Order: sequence, then C-alpha cells, then structure tokens
Amino acid sequence: MAENQIKRASGLPAAMTGLVQELMHLPGVGEKTAARLAFHLLNRPREEVIALAEALLEMKERVGLCGQCFALAEGAVCRVCDDPARERDIICVVEGPADLMALERARAFNGLYHVLHGALAPLDGVGPDDLRIAELLNRLRSQSSPVREVIIATNATVEGEATALYLARALKPLGVKATRLARGLPAGGDLEYSDSATLTSALGGRREI
Repeated sequence: MAENQIKRASGLPAAMTGLVQELMHLPGVGEKTAARLAFHLLNRPREEVIALAEALLEMKERVGLCGQCFALAEGAVCRVCDDPARERDIICVVEGPADLMALERARAFNGLYHVLHGALAPLDGVGPDDLRIAELLNRLRSQSSPVREVIIATNATVEGEATALYLARALKPLGVKATRLARGLPAGGDLEYSDSATLTSALGGRREI
C-alpha cells in the first residue's frame, strides 16, 4: 500500500505515516502491527527512541560478514574464527547466522562454522551459485591445517536436505568426512527454534553421509 493510501485510510500525520511505511518493510509486519509499533515509539521517552535509532545505525555501519566463515562480524573475522581455542579441523555448515547462534547457545560444539546464507531451492531460483558453497570448497582446499570433518547442519526441510546431499557430493572428491545431524531434530524444523538439549543430542548423534 502506498504512503498516501495509508495516510488516507488511517488519518495519521505524515511523519507517522512515513514510519508505518518503513516498519512494514520488516518481515511479518503488516500495516496494523506497524501502526501499533509506531504508536508505542511515539509514547516512549525521547532518549529511548534516540537510543533505538542510534543502535540501528551502528549495526548497519559496523556489522558485516566474516571474511572466513561469512557469519556476522564487526571486523575482518568473527569472534569464533578469531578464537584460538576453537578446533580448526572441524567445520559446521549452517544455513544462516541465526542457526549458528542457536548452536553456540547449546555449547555443544567447539569447532568452526561456515554460513551458506540460504538453502538450495530451484523452484525459487536459488541454486549453488547463490549460496556460499564455492567459498566453502575453496576454504577447505586452501586452509593451512587439514579439516577432518564437515558437519552439515542445514535444516530438516526439503531444501535443507537437498542442500545437504549436494554438499556431501561436492565434499567427496576432497576426501573430507561429511556428517549430518542426527534425527533428534523434527522434520521440517529449523535449528534457530530448537532447544539446546535437542541440538546437543543431534550433534552427538550425527551420522556420516
């Protein structure tokens, strides 16, 4: 809905209409939810709104992708890749940064990560070249210390399973052991929403593919 249409339909002042329009760009936020958020912000103290705006700007200016694993980072590399205590010979491949965060909360994995930023979905036009698959293979070839295992922790969805099979085939010529998380994860479920106990069980019971 265009901004002038929202304004006519709601009777909001122009400044409020602009904020509602911008909030509607957020995933899962429709016009009614955006309007509620706008009214909430309007009623908050000025310093809180300024703090929120500054936090958003700081995030946009400082947060990028790690040059090694493509997780979120504030510098050239993320904190995981920069941690000398992490195991360098095992890499866990996940679909997105939220999946990495879920595994870190479980505290069951002490290796490195690689973030694909999606999963194969041919019907939606998402192929191997749209993911960070080539970067993973180059990383395995060029890493100074050999990698003994790659854990494929894509989600238990049709797209996640297709991605896992593709990766397993791509890893075979490199002689790297590829494993898949155990079926403690529900079919069709996302790592992001799994509890720590389930993730720990899935990591411990991973199988070779």
